[in-house]
Amino acid sequence: MTTTLSIVVFILILFILGKVNLSIKFSREVKALFAQSKRIAGQSFHKTQLDSLPEPVQRYFNHILKEGQPYISYARIKHNGLFKTGLDKGWINITGEQYATTEKPGFIWKGTTAMFVARDMYISDKGRLIATLFSLYNVVDAKGDKYNEGELLRWLGESVLYPTNFLPSERLQWFPIDSNTAKLTFEYNGLSLFFKITFNEIGEITEMETKRYMGEDSLETWVIKAANYKEWNNVIIPTAFDVIWRLDKGDFSYAKFNITEVEYDRPEKF
Repeated sequence: MTTTLSIVVFILILFILGKVNLSIKFSREVKALFAQSKRIAGQSFHKTQLDSLPEPVQRYFNHILKEGQPYISYARIKHNGLFKTGLDKGWINITGEQYATTEKPGFIWKGTTAMFVARDMYISDKGRLIATLFSLYNVVDAKGDKYNEGELLRWLGESVLYPTNFLPSERLQWFPIDSNTAKLTFEYNGLSLFFKITFNEIGEITEMETKRYMGEDSLETWVIKAANYKEWNNVIIPTAFDVIWRLDKGDFSYAKFNITEVEYDRPEKF
């Protein structure tokens, strides 16, 4: 009995120390993220910026931004929802917090479930995904060129939550497709990215589609579906997301997130 109790106590101590260690690492990563990017000073949205854009893109910005809206430099976000660790796995509950910068592309996300903590990031132009089982052991630590591209794609797609980042610039351009779709291109650090974006009649973005590596070798269609738009901090953003791999054998959803909190231009951890 005494031996069993000692083992249980030892495991609990390891678990607590693991959680503390992960929390310290995450705080350091958030600090590093914010240190790499400057505040965008003196830039604000004006409707004259939209004159040469495709009609559905004009519809979008006219709907979600107000004249004079300052450019968003930093965002911090919380969410809950469901997640799959594999396409053939069941849904598990997840909570998350995320931080993003726009002047220099970057983000870090921490997703917490009953069994593991995942940290997905693009910091200092490097992408990385780490999954830690029971806060103790890294079962995934993925990085390299394909993750650099994939994590930058995630940051770009999630600009719908900090949407002044979608305004045209030297590195971001919009091209017409039809009355409800447009192509967005983004050039950064030697990478050329794109999204085919679908808008509804109101001007809300409902779907963003691109190509992303699924693992190391398979380049597949990756889709972000956005819904349930609400006004937050004087900006209209979606609060419900469904993230999908669109494969030859069908659509496979693996993340359903609901935004619970968004704050702009507070470059500090919650």
